[in-house]
Amino acid sequence: MTCDDLPADSLLDAFPHPVLVLDTARDRVRAANERAMRLLGQAAPSGFAFAPHLAGSLPGFLVFLDELAHRGQAWRRDIALQDLNHHPLSCELRGTRLDGIDGAILLTLIDLNELSRHDQITEANQLQRLGLLEWQRAQDFFTELERQNQLILNAAGEGIYGVNADGKTTFVNRAAREMLGWSAEDLLGRDIHSMIHHHHLNGEVYPSHDCPIYQSFRFEQVNRIEDEVFWRKDGKPIRVEYVSTPIYDQNVLAGAVVIFRDITERKENERKLREAMQEVQDLRDRLEQENAYLQETIASARAHHEIIGTSPAILQVISKIDLVAGTDANVLITGEAGTGKALVASAIHKGSARRRRSLIHFKCSAVKSDAIEAELFGQMRGAYPGALRDKPGMLELAHNATLFLDDVDELPLAIQGRMLHALQERSVTRLGDTQARRIDLRLIAASRRSLETLVRQGAFRQDLYIYLNVFPIVCAALRQRPEDIPALAAHFLALSCKRLNMTPPTITRQAMDKLIGYDWPGNVRELQNVIDRGAIISKGGKLQVDLAQPMLRRSGAKDTILTEAELTRLARDNLVAALRLTQGKVSGDAGAAELLGLQPTTLHSRIKKLKIQSEEFS
Repeated sequence: MTCDDLPADSLLDAFPHPVLVLDTARDRVRAANERAMRLLGQAAPSGFAFAPHLAGSLPGFLVFLDELAHRGQAWRRDIALQDLNHHPLSCELRGTRLDGIDGAILLTLIDLNELSRHDQITEANQLQRLGLLEWQRAQDFFTELERQNQLILNAAGEGIYGVNADGKTTFVNRAAREMLGWSAEDLLGRDIHSMIHHHHLNGEVYPSHDCPIYQSFRFEQVNRIEDEVFWRKDGKPIRVEYVSTPIYDQNVLAGAVVIFRDITERKENERKLREAMQEVQDLRDRLEQENAYLQETIASARAHHEIIGTSPAILQVISKIDLVAGTDANVLITGEAGTGKALVASAIHKGSARRRRSLIHFKCSAVKSDAIEAELFGQMRGAYPGALRDKPGMLELAHNATLFLDDVDELPLAIQGRMLHALQERSVTRLGDTQARRIDLRLIAASRRSLETLVRQGAFRQDLYIYLNVFPIVCAALRQRPEDIPALAAHFLALSCKRLNMTPPTITRQAMDKLIGYDWPGNVRELQNVIDRGAIISKGGKLQVDLAQPMLRRSGAKDTILTEAELTRLARDNLVAALRLTQGKVSGDAGAAELLGLQPTTLHSRIKKLKIQSEEFS
């Protein structure tokens, strides 16, 4: 039988690999299956030569044919093949001698690339089966661990759960389920980190590779964490402390066990304690500052503590005090220097519900402009050069009390906006601090100048003026209410003599006429100074009235004309008398500047200009 006798409908297509029948005597392919044609790039299943597909490996192929003729079967992998387009083929050749057919062999071409792919798939399947077996073994281990310790785990007050080496939950005890709000079905077999440990408390994402629990079974570490957060099923955080411990199955790392405790209540109590301690500290600082303030106030207290007079102007002021004192409305008191604005503020405070706390008196004109901010809002140590300690400001000292802003027209424009914001927001932030402190105060302001005029001039904020001017009270000048002078003079004389430990002299008709006829540019404060001076110099049981400035009578008197030198001398003598009466105190309450109705800086300039020495008033 020859190769030409092969049937055309061969069974070659049934082979799973490329197969062909080769006539070795004539180098002709007599039959080939579809796979062989695709591999070699041939269009016809027979009649083509095989030698062109041997890419320079004809000698090796001849050796392969000799082995095949001798043994009946052979295989080689070192014979290089190529397709019809000269593309190299990596194949294993397997040959079988066809007995009874002269010179014919059955040649099978095993595609090594495809075989390699099959090996990879087989290896992957094997690894997958091994992984499933390992996971099942770990699952069985944790299940057995849970079964053996179920009573102990569920009796524990701490939350306990286990994770395998893939981070999947293997068991969760009763306490953990109750604290987290998740059921066992929600958690078992799932990545628990993504469910309860995914974010920090500040909202930042918590990657699993940063989690100490995962590090326990990745690096075989025991981690103790004192303050982290787990997230409940309802989205609420709970503060926890936990210990994560790696566990082993027959010396093989199997995962980790986590034991945690809900410390939310403890942390909240610690926060409340810190806030309470801070509040105590703030209160202590405020009380210390308030005590120092009160001591200073007592030391420089005004001689009179009541509103004296029966004039219509005084009666109207008293009526307004009675109306507004019981409310928390802001009050704006206006009037010339020395008309008793501070006395009105004190009366309003004493009639208010805040009278158990101090009236905090802050005189804006008595503090340098660069220091007003720290005095009003307070400071933290190191807030600026010279800030050596924490100090509450006047706004804090007036918490639950009344703040009296005297000479509010002297408040720097740059501070007015911050002052208005603090009053409206009811909170104050010290210089150098970021924490706002709550304040609840009643505000009374006083001004010697018209704030409405200052607003038009751009020297005062309109919104602050509107905020202050809820209930205006005007203190009339003393020259506008002369009928009050006798009562005021008798009151001041009694106080002065009590302080000097002397018998009060008599106020004669002549002395009273001089007092009533005087213009009183310094108002009630100047009247008090005149009475004090008169009590000191009086002899013979009669009050001596010494008016330092020219007296202008309202009727029946001619104007007194003085030279420039006389006016200068009178001004100098008046200034010396004021310094002598205040014992050299220039600024502050009951200081010479306040007595004369001048700014402290102006008075310092006049003292220097008039060359007044301390010996003259000491």
